[in-house]
Amino acid sequence: MKNKLLTIMTGLGLVGLTLSGCGADSQEKDNYEAIMEKGEIIMGLDDTFAPMGYRDSSGEIVGFDIDLANEIGKRMDVDFKFQTIDWALKETELNGGNIDVIWNGYTITEERKEKVLFSSPYLDNSQIIIVLKDSPIKSKADLKGKTIAAQQSSSAVDAVMADEENIIESFNNAEIVQYPSNNDVFNDLASGRSEAIVVDETLGRYYMKQNKDMNYRVLDENFGQEEYAVGLRKSDDKLKQAIDENLADIKEDGTYDKIYDKWFEE
Repeated sequence: MKNKLLTIMTGLGLVGLTLSGCGADSQEKDNYEAIMEKGEIIMGLDDTFAPMGYRDSSGEIVGFDIDLANEIGKRMDVDFKFQTIDWALKETELNGGNIDVIWNGYTITEERKEKVLFSSPYLDNSQIIIVLKDSPIKSKADLKGKTIAAQQSSSAVDAVMADEENIIESFNNAEIVQYPSNNDVFNDLASGRSEAIVVDETLGRYYMKQNKDMNYRVLDENFGQEEYAVGLRKSDDKLKQAIDENLADIKEDGTYDKIYDKWFEE
């Protein structure tokens, strides 16, 4: 797959691993007691990923995952602090101690299981293919030789690269152009620089709803079904247990459905 993957990276710098978890030590021990004593869970997110976690017009971080985290925080008697991170470095931020959880439409994958401990899944998703309405692309097969855009280091990229039809290998000169945010990905499609984009269905359909003036079209085929979960350090079994128990409780008592209906009404 050499020379088939073009990554556009902007504004990346060195990440100082100095905040909440004391660096490598946070990977070695269960941090639950320290977190509970502090009364704060630092949640890492990409603040452009609507409707899961993003900044609204007033600059406040809002979204489905934000409401879910705040409800669980209330039940655990802790506050969630929302920290914007470089999504490409999310596992580094987690295992370095800068954040306590990754919670922002974070897809369970086999590769990620090697780096993090996942909570129970809480939302289904798929990786959809979006083109402009007048595009001649009707199916995956039509992506042959086309430029596809996706968010850098996202599960969308993983899904395309792992697809059984092997688009990148088999389709001559096809390439994935990667951008730091999904806003950049949509802008790339709107400008005509890419001919198709692959994004999470939750984000894609929300974005299309908010931008009805743009003539987007979703292909019938996609790059597979998946599940969202909270990512934790592998040592944080007690924190996982607490999050899982509260997720189960809010699903059972109807609170989850109320939050879901607020963000995914249609």
